[in-house]
Amino acid sequence: MFRIRLATVGFIAIAVAAGVAAEEKKLKYPETKKVDQVDDYHGTKVPDPYRWLEDDVRISTEVAAWVEAQNRVTQDYLATIPQRDAIKKRITELYDYEKISAPTKIGGGKYLFSKNDGLQNQSVLYIQDALDAEPKVLLDPNKLTKDGTVALAGFVPSECGKYSAYGLAEAGSDWNTWKVLDLNTGKTLGDELKWVKFSGASWTADSRGFFYSRYAEPIGDAKFQSTNENQKLYYHRLGTAQIEDILVYERPDHPKWSISGDVTEDGRYLVVSIGDGTTSRRNRVAIKDLNEPYGLIAELVANHDNKFNLVGNDGPLFYFLTETGSPKGSVIAIDIRKPAKENWKTVVAEAKETLGGVSFLSGTFVCSYMQDARSVVKVFGIDGKFIRAVELPGIGTASGFGGKRTDTETFYTYSSFNTPAATYRYDVITGVSKLLRQSKVKFSPDDYEVKQLFYKSKDGTKIPMFIAHKKGLKLDGTNPTLLYGYGGFNISLTPGFSVSRIQWMEMGGVLAVANLRGGGEYGEDWHKAGTKLQKQNVFDDFIAAAEFLIDQKYTSAKKLGIQGGSNGGLLVGACMAQRPDLFGACLPAVGVMDMLRFQRFTAGRFWVDDYGDSANKDDFAAQFKYSPYHNLKPGTAYPPTLVTTADTDDRVVPGHSFKFTAKLQEMHRGTAPVLARIETKAGHGAGKPTTKVIEEAADLWAFLVKNLDFEPTIPK
Repeated sequence: MFRIRLATVGFIAIAVAAGVAAEEKKLKYPETKKVDQVDDYHGTKVPDPYRWLEDDVRISTEVAAWVEAQNRVTQDYLATIPQRDAIKKRITELYDYEKISAPTKIGGGKYLFSKNDGLQNQSVLYIQDALDAEPKVLLDPNKLTKDGTVALAGFVPSECGKYSAYGLAEAGSDWNTWKVLDLNTGKTLGDELKWVKFSGASWTADSRGFFYSRYAEPIGDAKFQSTNENQKLYYHRLGTAQIEDILVYERPDHPKWSISGDVTEDGRYLVVSIGDGTTSRRNRVAIKDLNEPYGLIAELVANHDNKFNLVGNDGPLFYFLTETGSPKGSVIAIDIRKPAKENWKTVVAEAKETLGGVSFLSGTFVCSYMQDARSVVKVFGIDGKFIRAVELPGIGTASGFGGKRTDTETFYTYSSFNTPAATYRYDVITGVSKLLRQSKVKFSPDDYEVKQLFYKSKDGTKIPMFIAHKKGLKLDGTNPTLLYGYGGFNISLTPGFSVSRIQWMEMGGVLAVANLRGGGEYGEDWHKAGTKLQKQNVFDDFIAAAEFLIDQKYTSAKKLGIQGGSNGGLLVGACMAQRPDLFGACLPAVGVMDMLRFQRFTAGRFWVDDYGDSANKDDFAAQFKYSPYHNLKPGTAYPPTLVTTADTDDRVVPGHSFKFTAKLQEMHRGTAPVLARIETKAGHGAGKPTTKVIEEAADLWAFLVKNLDFEPTIPK
């Protein structure tokens, strides 16, 4: 909670009226002031009475007091739920297990991995001389702050294995500070790079420095809200101050373009990727020969028509993952000595599955595909000929397969909804996977089942959906069910393990995850079908999923909760506005709720490619029809709703959720609670300490237990 005391600035917190029967109690919310703000969009007058809630909560005492008042009402409400403490105790028990990442091989034959002993706020980085050697602590973020709110945001070892650049994120912010660690001594050097965002680090072959991208220092107090423009690529030399870093590439003529750089494995070339500023999926490519100190950076791909993700190179022959002429992805080769498009060659052709990632290992391409949103991994020769498929344990998600071209081994993790993460070593030569370690969680995976079903959306499109629950479930329409979705930015929802979801199923709940259009499950065509003027398809898909679950007797409307975060928060907000009758509870998290102004803040401009821009008349017309903030109607009984956000979210600024909450409380005419839970010293989600993760999950499940009205099964 904020330390600022509640001020008399147009709103007060009012307690629940005493002496009223429990079923008739109606919460009274903080009275939120309204301002006379009306905008004109292409001749349409659009009121925005809660514009003042966009102000940064760390700067505006008025907004801070509003946050404190909202949190007080919410916490008072949650404290009345009798199962809350037992839920928190059980989820803490489930979280208390060893979590270990797949190893990464670095120079000198050493291995890095991260491990969380169970309830540590942040995972600890370890190094070992061999896979069976005793690990040593390399970097422990838990020692940086008492509350665990500083997280490791990146770790990039140098080619020789002597140094590593690493990024730190404070309170969940996208802003990172990068430093350098001596891997032999474990000591942090004096190098410190600030105002780094959306960037990694790429070392030169001599390990004397690395390339990174940064923005200018924000003016005044604007670091959590101002739009990020004029990203520049720099080279940092070890032992020098940041002010001495060499500017390598910039595009002042296109301030919205994003810029990053990667050094090829052979150390010969710097590959510069230039995004168009509205998406991470379309980029130009430029190359500099690092053996020519005075050589210019030359464009290899001089347009933003498609994505070109560097896979690797064989001297002047470069391999890219692209969707050029292949909406589901392919690997192409470009010879930089003959860069014209007519000379490009397809190496790994487009398949029926969607290609998500490629590694260049031991002279082969290890390609990770999705088939109906589950992992399929195939190995191809450098000539593009199929060698073998990697045998996976079942329906789930395999990730990893990193390494260098000379490596004959790689590592990957596999998990599913009822299967905790397992780490495997994969021999690229023999094709044999060997289990290295299996996470052990205090539950029985055999008690649960996972299946995939398909249903039809409003326009007849077939949509896949995963359903997981305890075995022996009765389809009688009475099961508390949580439907989760995202549907945007080419992001795919694949089966993965989550402690909180296991607890949901353990309590007796059904988990449903719908693979909506707008995601990347079936390639770029599937993605585009849920963007801009077609964004309503995503909401239709989600509503159809809810109706399917009800029709198939998994649940009923009053027993159905919906959940989503970020773009998924938009999804929940839009669907509850369109169909308030269809849901028993709603959990929109860190959502994009004002579709007319999102591009004015931080990274919002990158989303225009998916959402459109209200400055465009056609885009505005589409956005205005579904924008959650603008489509809440007076006199409507909305479902029980718990909006969640955080004060340091500089990805989707919390003003979105603040304005949505204020208007929802104004328009709502039912007895159901419509509340906001606003986390402090936290951001969009990445790097959140374990203590905060557990507390939030317990509050969400307690809210659902009360409002979906069921008695949860909680082991004692």
